[in-house]
Amino acid sequence: MAARMPRAGEKDKLAEFLDGVVLNRAIPLRDQVYALVRKAIVTGRIGPGAPINEIDIATKLGISRTPVREAVKKVSDEGLIEVFAQHGTFVSEISRKQVEEAYIIRIALELESIKRAAPVIAPAQIQDLEDIILAQQTAVSRQRYDEAIARDDDFHRMIAEVNGLTMLWKVVDVSKAQMDRCRLRTLPTPGAAGETIAQHRAILKALESGDPEASMNALREHLETSLRNTLAYLDKEPAGRPASEPAA
Repeated sequence: MAARMPRAGEKDKLAEFLDGVVLNRAIPLRDQVYALVRKAIVTGRIGPGAPINEIDIATKLGISRTPVREAVKKVSDEGLIEVFAQHGTFVSEISRKQVEEAYIIRIALELESIKRAAPVIAPAQIQDLEDIILAQQTAVSRQRYDEAIARDDDFHRMIAEVNGLTMLWKVVDVSKAQMDRCRLRTLPTPGAAGETIAQHRAILKALESGDPEASMNALREHLETSLRNTLAYLDKEPAGRPASEPAA
C-alpha cells in the first residue's frame, strides 16, 4: 500500500488533542504517550492518513523523543499506524480483515471466560455488572458515546475478572484496536445503543441463572451482532474512512 498525503488540518487536530495534557512523571512516559496516541486514533480525533510526527509530539508534551518512539512503535504493532520509508508515519486505514480477526479472537476468548464465570459469579458481582449497564445507559442518553464504550469494556472485562482472568482481557483489548475504531461511528446509529444494552441485560440474566450454556449463547449473539453491524458499516465506508467526525 502506498502512503497517501495527509488530509488538511490533521496535524493541527493532533496538536489540539494534546493541548493541556500534563504527563505524570511518576508513571512511565511511554505508557502515557501510547494511551494518548491510541485514543486519538481510536476515537477518530485523527483519521486515516494523518501524519504522526514523533518530534512534534515530544515537543508538545515537553519530553524527549525516546518514550514517544517507543509508544508509536507499540501503536504500530496494533496496526493503527503505518511507517513508510522516505515518506513518514501515518494513521492506517481501518482494516476489514483485522476487524474480522479481532472478533474471532474476542469471541473465542470471551466465550471461555463467561463459561467459567457463570457457575461461580457472586451476587455482589452481578450487582456490579448491573451498575455498569446503568452507567452505560446514562452515557448513551447524554450522547457521551466514548463513555458508553468505556462502560461497555468495563462490563466485558469484569466478566473475565470473575475468575481472575486478567491476561485474557488484556489479549482481547490489544487485539481489538481496529474494532474499537468503528465503535464510536456505529454506536450513534439509531437503535444500536439500545440493542447493545438489551443484549448486556440478557447476558447478565443468563449469568445470574448460573447457566454456562445460556450465558455463552447470550454473549455469542451479542458479539456476532456487533460484528455484523461493524462489517455493514465498513462496507458502506470505502477503505474504512468515516463519512464525518464521530460525536465528542
